[in-house]
Amino acid sequence: MHSPVKRLERLDGLRGLAACGVAFLYHPQSLFTASALAGAPRPLLWFQDWGWTMVDLFFLISGYVFAHVYLQGEGLTREKLGGFAVARVARLYPLHLAALLLCAALFWAVPANTLTAFAANMLMLQAFVQPVGHTFNGPSWSISVEVVCYVLFALGATGGRRTLRWVTALAIVGALAHFILQGRPGGPWVGDGLPRGLAGFFLGQVLWRMRGRLAGTPVLLLVCIFLFGLLLDMGGMSPLLPLCLCAWPALLLLALRAPWMGSAPMRWLGERSYTIYLVHAPLLMLVERWWVPADSGMAAVWAVTAGFAAAVLLLSDLCYRFFEMPARRAIRAAWDRYARIAAPRAA
Repeated sequence: MHSPVKRLERLDGLRGLAACGVAFLYHPQSLFTASALAGAPRPLLWFQDWGWTMVDLFFLISGYVFAHVYLQGEGLTREKLGGFAVARVARLYPLHLAALLLCAALFWAVPANTLTAFAANMLMLQAFVQPVGHTFNGPSWSISVEVVCYVLFALGATGGRRTLRWVTALAIVGALAHFILQGRPGGPWVGDGLPRGLAGFFLGQVLWRMRGRLAGTPVLLLVCIFLFGLLLDMGGMSPLLPLCLCAWPALLLLALRAPWMGSAPMRWLGERSYTIYLVHAPLLMLVERWWVPADSGMAAVWAVTAGFAAAVLLLSDLCYRFFEMPARRAIRAAWDRYARIAAPRAA
């Protein structure tokens, strides 16, 4: 839990940008009419169609960071499983629970927000209860997929390097088989949730293991691979294949080489990325209650988008400072006290 491993601050910045892509450029399309967005520049049009794939970048970053933190030295042992689990709970659950309770209070009248869906959200199983992405705090579906990845990672890591390699290989092969055999064009599709998480998370670990070999890859080649993954039309197959196998791995490697990605503003954004991700959807649903979709030009689109982004960033900063971090510290402190008391008894 208190790892001496150097923090990958540049990936914090990348995570922050990915959160902003989902929160500010993809989901808020509901604030505008189709005609208002028709004249948008190509980068914005791309986010309107494919901004949801930023979640797959989250999965990839998580896998890389987990390998960096937990696979160095003696790795994740059975003796460390308790601390590992507590760290994951402290990181994810308090803010998830707070957002869930807020959404329950504000949006219980939504037909999809049933008692079953509420129980699933409480247990962080929301990605496995229909309608996925449309109950309470919709974007939180990806958190429950990450939890599955954490469990598989922990089981593999505590079984030894060979076991983890088998878990990694099976997860990636199974996910890719799903996309090849059952993947459909467009998206996002509900049935792709778990394969998306498995592919991204465990591919991230493969990238970490190969970091030495990949360090010499020319920047120009990485840029070409990134663009290839973005632009390749898969026809009748899932667009996630080139994105997960080419675009996002290349972008992660490029971010690791960009000093500005670890700058103070980017670190600030990265530290609040989880809060941005969970806060923006409830705020957007509240705005949609009284907002009439704007039908003006691009100047109005950018102004409204900037206003919404500013509101989310302000609210996220307050939540991060006064709830997320205090809750995380309290849980970890409680575990430390318990560990100190339990250690003499075990001895």
